[in-house]
Amino acid sequence: MAATPTPATADPTRHCVAVAYSAGRDSTALLHATARAAAEQGSQVVALHVHHGLNPHADEWLAHAQAQCARWARQGLPVRLLAHRLTGRPATGDSVEAWARHARYRALQSMANEAGAAVVLLAHHRRDQAETLLLQALRGAGVAGLAGMPQSIERDGITWLRPWLAHPREAIEAYVRQHRLHYIDDDSNADPRFARNRLRLQAWPALSQAFPQAEASLADAAAWAAEASACLVELAAMDLAQVSDDAGLRVAAWQGLSPARQGNALRAWLKAQTGRAAPASLALRLQQELPGTGLAEWGAAGGVLRRYRGRLRFAHSEPVQQNDATREASLSILRAGRFALAGWGGELVAKRVKEGGVPIAWLAHLELREREGGERFQAGIGRPPRSLKKQYQAAQMPAWERDGPLVYSGGQLVFAPGLGLDARVLALPGQAQLSLHWRRG
Repeated sequence: MAATPTPATADPTRHCVAVAYSAGRDSTALLHATARAAAEQGSQVVALHVHHGLNPHADEWLAHAQAQCARWARQGLPVRLLAHRLTGRPATGDSVEAWARHARYRALQSMANEAGAAVVLLAHHRRDQAETLLLQALRGAGVAGLAGMPQSIERDGITWLRPWLAHPREAIEAYVRQHRLHYIDDDSNADPRFARNRLRLQAWPALSQAFPQAEASLADAAAWAAEASACLVELAAMDLAQVSDDAGLRVAAWQGLSPARQGNALRAWLKAQTGRAAPASLALRLQQELPGTGLAEWGAAGGVLRRYRGRLRFAHSEPVQQNDATREASLSILRAGRFALAGWGGELVAKRVKEGGVPIAWLAHLELREREGGERFQAGIGRPPRSLKKQYQAAQMPAWERDGPLVYSGGQLVFAPGLGLDARVLALPGQAQLSLHWRRG
């Protein structure tokens, strides 16, 4: 079975691959197979071990991992160990499983960066995928949840790969026997308080006996769900390009979609605004109540949703407190990116565009100012400049959307939050240019 990424997958500029190594059976097999392949390719392998501090035997597991890696290194395998001890604890009422999972991935990412590894291999196999689909279905997950674990995903500069996701558990057990590998048996795997353990110990034996192909069939179903989820993401992006912009979701245009596409686009828009998947109850309520008129508000994660003059907008409930003494007064933008502005309570987002942007040369030396009154803004080519106050009124821009800095270059107003770029600074065709958008913190 394949244990390392193909040359097309790995970053050719970095010759270190990492393996998440708990010292259990599956990760021991993956680490050993990866180290053998790396020895043939002239690469280095770093084993990443996370000490959760939750099990009384955790120190023994770490000692076993250290001894195992040291023994393999003496045998000529290019492997070394990095370990990280978690210091926190789940809060009262929090899921221990969820806390441990999130803390583990943060620790793995930190160690991978320390080691200079662009790729981290995870030892999940086909049975794990089948169990994940069942657990997600029992929790009432949507298509994205039923897709289970992706075989490959990139996050924050690191590619996470599951090279054995399509392989049955029996193949890994055979590899362990063939190479006489020693591994740790985690006694917590027998604890029925954890949902996956209950499924694995109580439900799975009966399921596999009644349906011998359950593992393969459920893993195939997860693959189909992953494909369907990817299609829904693409469809949402196409729909949102037509019914939303930086000023919010245009309710009338959104209503022109079919009910299924309304829900799909709305969930994608909410996730983009709040940074997390919206509860199904909120998405359903919005679908029912958005078509109304007038000002309306709905609570959402980290802020509030407002329907105002035909648009749905999201505002953080507690914006960062502004501090005149520490407020940024100048900025240089030389490329696309996000630029957090101290004291202003948000960030300026610059994106590459082919038209409708400002020449990059205008952005090298910028001044950031408060509104003082009397500023003039030109809303479109061929239209006369008008006072900023009147432009906001004409655009029906609510007060909470006007917060943020006015951006000047050489004394010329370049950008106003909520209105965008002044028409007098728009780039000519063919010029390198950026769009600007103010995003509250």
